[in-house]
Amino acid sequence: MGGSSSTASAPAEARELREQEALASAALSLPLLRAVFSRSPDLAATLSLPPASFRSAPPLETPAHFQDLLASLGPSIASLFFSRGASTDAGAGDWVAFLRGFNSCCARARASLPLAALLRVYAAACAAAGAPCGVQFRPDEDGGGDEEGGKVVGELAPGEIALLLSMCWVMAWSGLAPRVSGGEEGGKGEPVLHPDVSHLVLSALVSAGAVADDEDVWGWEVSAAGKGVSVQEFTSWVISTVPGLGNCLSRYVQDRFRSSEVDPTKESSVSTGNTTFDTSDAYLLTRGRAWSISLSVRNTLSEKFLPASVIGMDTEDLLYRSSLHGKGLSRFWSCVEGYKGPALILISAFSKTGSDNVDAGQKWGLGVLTEDGFENKDTFYGSSGFLCATYPIFRMLLPSGKEKNIMYCHLHTQLKTYEATPKPLGLAFGGSIGNERVFIDEDFSKVTIRHHAVDKTYQHGSLIPNQGYLPVEASILDFEVWGLGGQTTKRQQDIFKKREDIFSGQRRKIDLAAFGNWEDSPEKMMMDMVSDPNRPRREER
Repeated sequence: MGGSSSTASAPAEARELREQEALASAALSLPLLRAVFSRSPDLAATLSLPPASFRSAPPLETPAHFQDLLASLGPSIASLFFSRGASTDAGAGDWVAFLRGFNSCCARARASLPLAALLRVYAAACAAAGAPCGVQFRPDEDGGGDEEGGKVVGELAPGEIALLLSMCWVMAWSGLAPRVSGGEEGGKGEPVLHPDVSHLVLSALVSAGAVADDEDVWGWEVSAAGKGVSVQEFTSWVISTVPGLGNCLSRYVQDRFRSSEVDPTKESSVSTGNTTFDTSDAYLLTRGRAWSISLSVRNTLSEKFLPASVIGMDTEDLLYRSSLHGKGLSRFWSCVEGYKGPALILISAFSKTGSDNVDAGQKWGLGVLTEDGFENKDTFYGSSGFLCATYPIFRMLLPSGKEKNIMYCHLHTQLKTYEATPKPLGLAFGGSIGNERVFIDEDFSKVTIRHHAVDKTYQHGSLIPNQGYLPVEASILDFEVWGLGGQTTKRQQDIFKKREDIFSGQRRKIDLAAFGNWEDSPEKMMMDMVSDPNRPRREER
């Protein structure tokens, strides 16, 4: 009897092993996982962050318990997901348990499950660090506290949301720039400056109704006491606005496992200090905004913004900046003409005095992410694009799929022709000609924002706080365009510009040979006719 039962359980165990290995191999190679498993007693150290210290840019303050929370991150992940596989004998059963724990945090699943695992890690790390946390894990009555049984409940205060988001950014930093200043061995370098996440915190609170979407958001601070959001409301906001946040735990665990197999001497020789990178947030595309966009974009461009959130954007990708190249559509066009790749447009503006539905003197920002480059046309064009509010609230408005009025860029060329109904000169996004969702005039001095009711291209939602139904006119402070097509696209633009310069030079050249015989030229005949049209002329035969 005993032998038959053990024989029957063997195929089930083998089947589970095959299933777990198939799931795990989709994320990491099995040889790498076996190498990590062989050192399973040291998993807490393997999953811990590299030595570093972090600071916030003034006037922001580093969240309380932040450093203690980061120190508890690795042990919390190991105890939650890999405690069953941490055994010195490294038997087959422990290998299956190790794979089961790895798949619980790294295997592909519906959006809410990875986020629930991330919240569990956050709650466990807060408990180990002695930080206040309103998130609890409630196991199912029949789940027995298993990794997949139960749900996360509770409420997140504004400060806790900021702490959670900051923790997620550090997890991304650990995989992308472990040797940037502050990440040297022993943490002897300069403290790492982590980005401002207040616009994301405010977005979550406004989405849940904890903060009103009105003029008060400009004076709102994370440190101010206020109503929090439930875990369910926070989950809904993440899925709709920043779905990439749920992948932070999976990415972190995989990065730490990969780095454990890297030779330390080789890792220390890797240089991330490209002199063209700027980490001082001197541009509209700050690292916090780059990270927000990377979390919200559901395509390959996300991988372009994620490194920028850690080490800053490569300044060679800056195509145009109004404070550097001058304002105006013609100056803008001279910088972006010929760029046939994805680009990010960022605008900083403030509402004019006298506006009825937006307080005067309040600065705000918006962005446009286009994948089609720039064309001088008097009609809308484009196949895909995104609108986003960047400050003070972050929102990402995806294409609705109903229309394709992605972008409009129209300026007069050198050959001007008469138009009975001239098309407006400027940049526009969404809506229709005359009723654009966003319109920037030819001088780049004014931007007009209209209600989403006039637009069928992008999703509904306000781009600025307290927008209302009336069009809002604002003065532009700064304007940036970042090219996202990489070196190949930039090289093609350089070739295009050189070719255009050659053509322009050729058009400016004067053919002196054509003026060698002025007496026989048609130009002289026309001039003579204008001077005395009645003078008789003999036809030459």
